[in-house]
Amino acid sequence: MEKQPSVVILCGGGPAPGINTVVCTITKTFITKGYRVIGLHGGYIGLFCKEKCRVEEMNFDKADMLFNKGGSYLRMSRYKPSDEDFQENFNFDLFDNYNVKLLVTIGGDDSASTANRISKFLLEKKHNIANIHVPKTIDNDLPLPEGVFTFGYQSAKAEGTTLGRTVYEDARTSENWFIVTAMGRSAGHLAFGIGSSCHFPMTIITEMFYRTPITIEKVVNLIVSSVVKRKIRNIPYGCVMISEGIFQALSEKDVQKADIAFTYDEHGHPELGKISKSHIIDNLVDKKLKSLGLDVKTRPVEVGYEVRCISPKAYDLEYCSMLGMGVYELFMKGVSGCMVCRDGNGRIIPLFLQDLQDPRTGKIPPRLVNMQSQEMQFFTRHIMDYITEEDYPEAKKFIDKPEDYDFHKILNY
Repeated sequence: MEKQPSVVILCGGGPAPGINTVVCTITKTFITKGYRVIGLHGGYIGLFCKEKCRVEEMNFDKADMLFNKGGSYLRMSRYKPSDEDFQENFNFDLFDNYNVKLLVTIGGDDSASTANRISKFLLEKKHNIANIHVPKTIDNDLPLPEGVFTFGYQSAKAEGTTLGRTVYEDARTSENWFIVTAMGRSAGHLAFGIGSSCHFPMTIITEMFYRTPITIEKVVNLIVSSVVKRKIRNIPYGCVMISEGIFQALSEKDVQKADIAFTYDEHGHPELGKISKSHIIDNLVDKKLKSLGLDVKTRPVEVGYEVRCISPKAYDLEYCSMLGMGVYELFMKGVSGCMVCRDGNGRIIPLFLQDLQDPRTGKIPPRLVNMQSQEMQFFTRHIMDYITEEDYPEAKKFIDKPEDYDFHKILNY
């Protein structure tokens, strides 16, 4: 007699609001259809290190208690398997012992790339195990259809906006400037989302530098540009939002100049969460302002891990529930090797990983902020404050060379 069929779920990368909602919705949906649901702790490591494989069976009581909680009940990791791991260490025993019919992976771009490798590997080894990936990241940088968010982003943006509004009010009240940084290793969606929601007079994201290389000097000059423009308008306060991806894009020379000591994760990315980006920029801006003779107080604020494990907001509770049920619907249709996606019309569709991958590397490329979007263009033109050529006469009351702080010249627009 065949064992009861089961589904294995794992979570890779870092936490995001809604993970428990996805896991628990999948659990509720599948166990009512006769499946066991096995949670795999530690991300991908349990698939490649038998001695570190930690499993836990999910049931209705756990799922009903956890579905609306923040964080991730299933422990996570950024473990990245090597080619040797695939060939020598893949834990087929896990799939055989539990009669696994479906592997559900939850994660961002790196986790999606690993899911793509696993999907190909299972096909190559002729193992009839479906694989469906659920796109999770507060960075919103997976290549979903235009206008469709990755889960966790909206909740993180809402929490970041709450922090941003408080910081902006502090800036206005105390007549200071705050240098705020937000998460976003590859793309500036979260930084722009918070900065625009809070009407920050300057938001700096990697995508802005599509016509010129990113340097520390340009970032600092953009901040000075906003400070001086507000002085011209007789506004002695403000906030600057900076995406942490700026730091990853810096040259080695600039990294050394800014005295940044990076460590790196399993995927080779700088561990940006281990350094205070806002303190680094705040220190450099303070030195620059003093050298220009400008009496401006600046303060650093980091929007980082505070937004990752919050309870999901209503948007992500509903959205993640749909994605969890969508996993079941796609599986029953025989779909595999895909990301589950809810399109702009609210329908669940598969996005096949092999269609999204970079043909040269096999990795899933990040989705960047569209600099030509109306939203980006409007906020840049109407909310952000910066020096342009028409401001030079007034700007010279505060600085000698306003052209060095011209927004369009800095970015080569």
